[in-house]
Amino acid sequence: MRRLLLGAALGLALFPAGAAPVAADTAEIVIGITISTTGAAAALGIPERNALEFVPKQIDGVPLKVIVLDDGGDPTSATNNARRFVTESKADVIMGSSVTPPTIAVSTVANEAGIPHFGLAPLPFTPAREKWSVGMPQPIPVVGKVLYEHMKKTGAKTVGFIGFSDSFGDLWMNDLKAQGGALGLQVAADERFARPDTSVAGQVLKLVAANPDAILVGASGTAAALPQIELRERGYKGPIYQTHGAASMDFIRIAGKAAEGVFLAAGPVMAPEGQPDDALTKKPGLTLNTAYETKYGPSSRSQFAAHPYDAFEILKRVVPVALKQAKPGTPEFREALRLALLSEREIATSQGVYNFTEKDRYGVDERSRILLTVKGGKFVVVP
Repeated sequence: MRRLLLGAALGLALFPAGAAPVAADTAEIVIGITISTTGAAAALGIPERNALEFVPKQIDGVPLKVIVLDDGGDPTSATNNARRFVTESKADVIMGSSVTPPTIAVSTVANEAGIPHFGLAPLPFTPAREKWSVGMPQPIPVVGKVLYEHMKKTGAKTVGFIGFSDSFGDLWMNDLKAQGGALGLQVAADERFARPDTSVAGQVLKLVAANPDAILVGASGTAAALPQIELRERGYKGPIYQTHGAASMDFIRIAGKAAEGVFLAAGPVMAPEGQPDDALTKKPGLTLNTAYETKYGPSSRSQFAAHPYDAFEILKRVVPVALKQAKPGTPEFREALRLALLSEREIATSQGVYNFTEKDRYGVDERSRILLTVKGGKFVVVP
């Protein structure tokens, strides 16, 4: 297991397997992050890890100790990581994971322990998981709406679906039925595949045979390119829609020519240059993309890098409020953070403007998404 520690004085260091996290001190705020830097979700977890190079090392004069663990996209590993944050690191904040199943696992631990948790992947909020967890990605209903409206605008009446055979795929299918159904879209086929699968030929043949007017791919990371490629190779000519889970240059790199013409919803961080100057998401988006692309190359920007980056932008607003109430490393401080998340309004980040409430654990509106297509191997905003 690889362990990374970012500290005010330490910068970025790599710790060997088995090294125990250092327990929290009241003079610092400890943030435990579990993400998927290996495995099928590495295309999400690696940009998330990279973005941590650009987050603050202290807030309101208090140093941040950030401990990063790899969970490989596995819910059991994510659970173990989260429990270590609780018992060994005495974390004040937990973030993660990169994909939905392990994010649900982390949320369960955080809510049991009473620690503020920032989910970096969409997750279903239940009464058992909504007190201490919030979600950084745009909620599926907000993202889905712009996709379904575009489908209807272009004359689609039937939609084929191919997505992950897990909670992420279920979230998208449920939303397609609810919001898409309300717009008159009928589900023509529902096909699933596992995240590690290397072929979806059978599922795609069934979709092509159903001949829907449009197809929605409910997948994330590089795995989202698999059905994209297969559908075009099998001769499907209709429009293909991808979710914000495919919003990275890795998707275009892997899908190649098959990516041309795809439609996908994404956060505004993918194209802040085109936003009006008064858009609250423009400055944070430009700041992140400039730093990220300076180090990792032109067009390396990623929606996934923005999730942890934005979580720290939120912490910059809520930590000073909580510090007035209690010291880090205490239950009182964690409770003060939770309440500050609910009281602070219009928290501007690269991906959206957050207004969390007890029941709205995503806290964003339509300012948090844009519609993109791919032309000439690049993402282009759809007017």
